[in-house]
Amino acid sequence: MEFTVKQIAMLLGGEVNGDDSLLINQLAKIEEGKPGCISFLSNLKYEPHLYTTQASAVIVDRSFTPKKAVSAALIFVENAYSAFTRLLEEYHQRIAYKRSGVEQPSHLSEGCDVGEQVYRGAFSYVGRNCRIGNNVKIYPQAYIGDNVRIGDNTIVHSGVKILDNTIIGCYCTIHPNVVIGSEGFGFAPQPDGSYKPIPQLGNVILEDFVSIGANTTIDCATMGSTIIRQGVKLDNLIMIAHNVEIGKNTVIAAQTGISGSTKIGDNCVIGGQAGFAGHLSIANYTKVGAQSGVGKSVREEGTSLNGSPAFDLNDHFRSLAVFRKLPQLEKRIYHVEKHLNNQEQHLNHK
Repeated sequence: MEFTVKQIAMLLGGEVNGDDSLLINQLAKIEEGKPGCISFLSNLKYEPHLYTTQASAVIVDRSFTPKKAVSAALIFVENAYSAFTRLLEEYHQRIAYKRSGVEQPSHLSEGCDVGEQVYRGAFSYVGRNCRIGNNVKIYPQAYIGDNVRIGDNTIVHSGVKILDNTIIGCYCTIHPNVVIGSEGFGFAPQPDGSYKPIPQLGNVILEDFVSIGANTTIDCATMGSTIIRQGVKLDNLIMIAHNVEIGKNTVIAAQTGISGSTKIGDNCVIGGQAGFAGHLSIANYTKVGAQSGVGKSVREEGTSLNGSPAFDLNDHFRSLAVFRKLPQLEKRIYHVEKHLNNQEQHLNHK
């Protein structure tokens, strides 16, 4: 794919200073730019690269004024970082959605309703009575069980397993080796010390614009639904247990685990390797630091937590400050105790 600098500027609502007829066919870091590439400058510590880059065009803020001559065409926009992100999104969309048709061997079971411009890759499997929307892309070796619904413009990457009765909205992206709808971890302890499996009869619902990172697992509900609300972004290697609900526009970093029936609010930000106990309720706009262990519900919106067990972020930092001083405090206590003992011995001798 090739576009002129002028076409890109029009897409981004920018203004060009330089040759707007140059052809662009790649995106690159500013320090790695070559002819045909477009890059961006938002962090001024990279400004020296602007004067040496071989990129054909560079996106910059409107407020930026070059200190030297620049060989690249400059596209001036309100926010260079946001504009380049927009360009990445457009490029990704064109690559991700360009595939269509059916590769063989692939399997489509009876009773399915498949929309237009759908791509089904080789060795993909679609179960019975599924509804696949328009422009859906199902990559090779993906498995889709019975009675699954997938909305328009969703991408299912290679190796994904979407089990029976799952409902997926529009414009979702499910990255390689994700498992959606696997059985929840439910076992009833028995008098003899063994555990009896509890049937998991519910499903998983993903609303629109959800992104699920590679190797993440989302368990089906015991009854009802495990729900991932609109706009949620999950990183790689996350575990979502049965009957969990993740509120809209919440983002969760890698290796986080959320136990059964916990409800995470809207617009929360959760760092990597965080852990949540079961049956909790986490308020909207909560922020949880990496490796935090959340063992109780959060009722107040906008709370920031850190530590394991997790508690208020500012209190956590104050506690860390005291913790770092413990060796010094120990020495001071030792000297105080020694001084008091000496005084006591002196008094006893009188």
